[in-house]
Amino acid sequence: MKIAIPSTGKATSDSLDPRFGRAKFFIVADTATDEASAHDNAQNLNAAQGAGIQSAETVAKLGVEAVVAGNVGPKAFRVLNAAGIKIFLAPQGTAADAIRKFKAGELKEVSSANVEGHWA
Repeated sequence: MKIAIPSTGKATSDSLDPRFGRAKFFIVADTATDEASAHDNAQNLNAAQGAGIQSAETVAKLGVEAVVAGNVGPKAFRVLNAAGIKIFLAPQGTAADAIRKFKAGELKEVSSANVEGHWA
């Protein structure tokens, strides 16, 4: 399964970025092969608005089946949900920690956003 993790850097040893929409990078990891790649999210770092929606569209285009994030707002949640992407919360740690916890079944799938939107 391919999962996306918002990250502060390009490596799985980098910290989870607590912001989904404005994360610096997305680490896309294949849990079957343990391969991972980084995808720049610079276009959404300073977006006036819509960063969550655009980031959700970005990870959907990367073909992921799940997102492991610290926080997901309502607009990003709607886009991810509409794309059939499951959302799991991992409040802290590295991208590698998130991958390990996901593979071990230690993360909770959420059925709604866990933070309010900035422009709601």
